[in-house]
Amino acid sequence: MKIITILGKDIILTFILVVCFIISAYISGMYSPPSESTAAAETDSAALVALLISSFMEVLILSYIIVRSRWAGWKLIIAVFMAFYGSMTFIPQIESLIYLPGKLPPDLIPKLYLMGVITTLMFSPVAVLILGRMKNGMYAANEPSRSLFTKNEWIVKLSMLVIVYLVLYYSFGYFVAWKNPAVREYYGGSDPGNFFAQLASIWNATPWMYALQGARALLWILLVLPMVRSLKGGSWEIAFVTAAFFAVWSLQLLAPNPYMPQEVANIHMIETLSSNFLFGWILGWLLSRKHQSVRDLFRSDKPAP
Repeated sequence: MKIITILGKDIILTFILVVCFIISAYISGMYSPPSESTAAAETDSAALVALLISSFMEVLILSYIIVRSRWAGWKLIIAVFMAFYGSMTFIPQIESLIYLPGKLPPDLIPKLYLMGVITTLMFSPVAVLILGRMKNGMYAANEPSRSLFTKNEWIVKLSMLVIVYLVLYYSFGYFVAWKNPAVREYYGGSDPGNFFAQLASIWNATPWMYALQGARALLWILLVLPMVRSLKGGSWEIAFVTAAFFAVWSLQLLAPNPYMPQEVANIHMIETLSSNFLFGWILGWLLSRKHQSVRDLFRSDKPAP
């Protein structure tokens, strides 16, 4: 019965999230009136269906996180806002600034950032309220706070996560995306022949890119850390939930995009969904509990209180 109740709330929250997207699109200037042409009408319909699908999946994961959080009230709202806005808008649009400067209108990225802020500001408190987590209750009253890591453990774990992110980012970027001719044609690049040659070409042309991507990884960790540290459960559960949260935002690439061919968007969706899922899993695993040694990384104990 509890699952059915939460599912019913998720359906309500899905429509609320869609309304939040529409309102924020109006306010930010991203909204464009529907065209009367048949082709444009079909595109608008496809965009609405994609928005409903992605919104429902996002709500499913966010609602699980909210219900399973040890926090409540405004503390939980802020954690949800940071993770939601960071993963949906802030981190992904840094990529747009890097790779698509000549393909996008100059005012588009600021509008997207504003739209993301408005959407998450409206939705986060409503989601926490509807899911009954505005006040501490039986969910959080007897849950101990999770101890912080030592300085050395933070250094080791953050270093590991940056390295893992770079490996996943460039390996999936090359083998899943760059190997596809449509992607190379869209960006106007070529395949140097193998993965290591690709890494070398990036180093020769834009050596700062590796530092930038490492900084993106640290930003992502910073934005989702409160959410991850608030979750109840064992390492396996937290790792899976974090992985699903990192991956779900890729579904927004299902929507028709006037600035990117759908074939290219679909490839990027597969690329980012799979790589972000793996990165989220490893991040959730490492940050959900203390590890005293390398061997201890592979134990599946519950998080240490």
